[in-house]
Amino acid sequence: MASGTARAERVQATREAILAAAERLFAEHGVFAVSNRQISEAAGQGNNAAVNYHFGTKTDLVRAIVRRHSEAIERIRVRMVAEAAGSTDLRDWIACLVRPNAEHLATLDGPSWFARFAAQVQTDPELREIMTAESLTSPSLNRAVEGLKRCLPELPPEVRAERDEMIRQLMVHMTAERERALADGRPTARATWHDAATGLIDAIVGLLQAPVTPAQGGS
Repeated sequence: MASGTARAERVQATREAILAAAERLFAEHGVFAVSNRQISEAAGQGNNAAVNYHFGTKTDLVRAIVRRHSEAIERIRVRMVAEAAGSTDLRDWIACLVRPNAEHLATLDGPSWFARFAAQVQTDPELREIMTAESLTSPSLNRAVEGLKRCLPELPPEVRAERDEMIRQLMVHMTAERERALADGRPTARATWHDAATGLIDAIVGLLQAPVTPAQGGS
């Protein structure tokens, strides 16, 4: 029993080392610029097949990295959605979208890599579907989105879809830029992740409440 437990612990430690190394390398260089051999070496694994053995395809590895963080983010969002229940304040629901990720990043030992990893994944249409699929399985995220929609009943569906994409870009890339600045030791506009989330919420509120100019036609 003891030897079985020790082996399970070694396997888990190996998996964690591979996930950490892959997340960092993907964040720095992009997913498809990094080979499994490079990941194995960075994880301290003498066997270059370690990545394939523990995770299968690169897509499976990306999914495992996403899930490594999504459970913690989901726990934060569940709490926030419960606190916002019944609210008609747009800001409360935007906070449910923005703050869980920022609060999670604040708990990670620096430098963190997840925000930059997420930005790299979002630039690839196929890999982006992994993060989208994970989001669709999040009951708390779906409730936050529904709460947000109830605050904007007059916004035309096509405009909402357009602004949803703007919000996604802001959330992903502004977070990644802040993480990069912290890793490089450069100054940031806001002192903490909490304050950075506040600034992002302010911007998204303004974006969603901006006037809608009627289409004029033409090319």
